[in-house]
Amino acid sequence: MPTSILANVRRGETVESAHRGHMIAIDGARQTMMSLGEPDVVTFFRSACKPFQAMPFITSGACDALGYSDEEIALACASHSGEARHVRIARLMLERAGLSEAYLRCGSHLPFNEKEAERMQRAGEYPTQLHNNCSGKHAAMLAFAKHIDADLGTYDSIDNPVQQAILEMIALFSEIPIEQIKTGVDGCAAPNFALPVSAMAKSFMNLISPPKTFPDEIRDACARIVSAMTSFPELIGGVERLDTMLMQAADGKIISKVGADGVWLCAILPSEKWPSGLSIALKVEDGDDRRARPVVAVELMKRFGVLSPEDLPELSPMLIKNRRGDVVGRIESAID
Repeated sequence: MPTSILANVRRGETVESAHRGHMIAIDGARQTMMSLGEPDVVTFFRSACKPFQAMPFITSGACDALGYSDEEIALACASHSGEARHVRIARLMLERAGLSEAYLRCGSHLPFNEKEAERMQRAGEYPTQLHNNCSGKHAAMLAFAKHIDADLGTYDSIDNPVQQAILEMIALFSEIPIEQIKTGVDGCAAPNFALPVSAMAKSFMNLISPPKTFPDEIRDACARIVSAMTSFPELIGGVERLDTMLMQAADGKIISKVGADGVWLCAILPSEKWPSGLSIALKVEDGDDRRARPVVAVELMKRFGVLSPEDLPELSPMLIKNRRGDVVGRIESAID
């Protein structure tokens, strides 16, 4: 398949390596504003689909019945860093549903936040499933399962009513029929969904500007999710995480959601420059999360007028240092 170079890694002035991939940006009228590589390539949505995985939790009435806050809605959409605040909110989400960490089926890992991970290791503390970056998503799934009396022990199974409701939401927002959506198992053990990158872009456009044909409860849920994400960007990722950095720098103008293996989704909310909004979907072909994705995301936000040229200088470009701390190169966007 054709690909485009998204970012170059330079040592001195020589390109040492390059990251290729696919990208598309569409406006509310489905006009393509920018396209790179092959936007119809099929890949997994990964964690970028979390707003849609949280959708049935809200539309079913579980969210309101159990009294969840906007912070908890934000964490349901998050790939959080396992910071103390993230863990506390995830625990509270379970407690509201009368459940405990033992019901989670996402597995455990050390926090993405390096300082918290180092603190835990020095203190001899072991991570729990609450530290998992997907614990908020799983807590919302469990609350939804309990609300509809689905089996709590298999809430992460594709055959469970929880996951079938999520699959329906993925199909609705991506405009891809259910029978054409292939599924796999994500890193957190929940089902994930393979779609064209272009369909992912459509899904975020439908999230920020849901069609009038959508049921009222879905349109209302869209507004709540967008509001929660923009109000609490520090919960969507965390300290020095791309989603949080972009949304804080954009100051309420965008929603941003990364996914593993080089996936990034972003929607620019309707504005004077983009009256119907703008949706961007990116896939770094080699799955890079730390080099190509940040510099390309920042470059696109500047090109589309969301950020100024001076914003997020640490990511535009990213500097390469040697073991001594000397700057020896840079990672920079290759988008023409």
